[in-house]
Amino acid sequence: MVKHQLCILGSTGSIGVSTLDVVRRHSDKFSVLSLSAHASVDKMLEQCLEFKPKQVVMVCESAAKRLAEKLSSQGLPDTQVLSGQQALVDIAGAQESDTVMAAIVGASGLMPTLAAVKAGKRVLLANKEALVTSGAIFMDAVKASGARLLPIDSEHNAIFQCLPESVQQAPGNSQLADCGIRKILLTGSGGPFRTLDNDLLPSVTPEQACAHPNWDMGRKISVDSATMMNKGLEFIEAKWLFNVTADDIQVVLHPQSTIHSMVQYKDGSVLAQMGNPDMRTPIAHALAYPERIEAGVADLDFFSAAAFEFQAVDFVKYPNLKLAIDACRAGQGACTALNAANEVAVEAFLNGELKFTDIFTINETSVNKFVSEEIANINDVIALDRRVREYARSLLTAIKHPAEGRNI
Repeated sequence: MVKHQLCILGSTGSIGVSTLDVVRRHSDKFSVLSLSAHASVDKMLEQCLEFKPKQVVMVCESAAKRLAEKLSSQGLPDTQVLSGQQALVDIAGAQESDTVMAAIVGASGLMPTLAAVKAGKRVLLANKEALVTSGAIFMDAVKASGARLLPIDSEHNAIFQCLPESVQQAPGNSQLADCGIRKILLTGSGGPFRTLDNDLLPSVTPEQACAHPNWDMGRKISVDSATMMNKGLEFIEAKWLFNVTADDIQVVLHPQSTIHSMVQYKDGSVLAQMGNPDMRTPIAHALAYPERIEAGVADLDFFSAAAFEFQAVDFVKYPNLKLAIDACRAGQGACTALNAANEVAVEAFLNGELKFTDIFTINETSVNKFVSEEIANINDVIALDRRVREYARSLLTAIKHPAEGRNI
């Protein structure tokens, strides 16, 4: 049996760790060729000692130096340690690997993910921002290179599993209506504040926002789940992955996170993918597709599972989700601006510089300013991303120092 040679971008994050757990169970099917992280030296050292990759990228140069020293002292001098953003692009596009797990959070994952796509690899897409910031450009690159795109987000993976095989073989290139599909039903838990009084939202803390009731995620994604911006970014991602319009997608609150998403067919059928909330399920599905392999996830017990609840979205509580849906309708400039502003705002909230409800203020103001921007190529994406971040940071100053800053 030929093993898949894996490059895991973002291996020390929650998706990366879960990916390595699945790989650990199937050493006959997968080999780890390269790993990357930002600066988590100790965790990366553990991964290197176990999986012995040929190359490792630490984006932070000082972290790369520390890791290289530790690997040498541990008897692994042959593992090449690189640093910087370009090194991420290089390992993602390297010929030696055939499968890339794109699990870097945020827009910083765009260029290495795009490099993997252009190299025609199997790309396991956990970085939703790649499609949010550059939708048509990214999908055109997939079609041009013949890359195999497999979604990792639990919702998009669920939708993928509920689609006909012909659609699975051509992501972003099929007409779902021609396959008898009426609508995509994108589920979301509502996060930790679903039942919290709206008047209390301005005072919630980063620790409260990161305490997701069902999923174990990184801090940035946890805050996005609390604002439901994560669902908004997934909404935009679904548009591109499945070649649909905003009118073809409906967000449904499902607090138990047991049904991961659904596809509604014209004949009245609704197909749903279900399972315990554990990211190893979609990871194992994509790693081995079209086979099914053991993921280490407990079977769903229907006799002890909580009842299935479904609710409409309260856009007063979740204005960021409404903003994302509107951006999806408005065009690429709005989507790129939304993602950049949100990354700045969430980081500020996590650092104690911003109230939870001010995340929306930053996002809305930024989108309104840049909504009409034209995006023709990847350089336009990068340039707009940079400009929006600068603008969003200026808004932070205005909020913290209203007498000195601009009126927003």
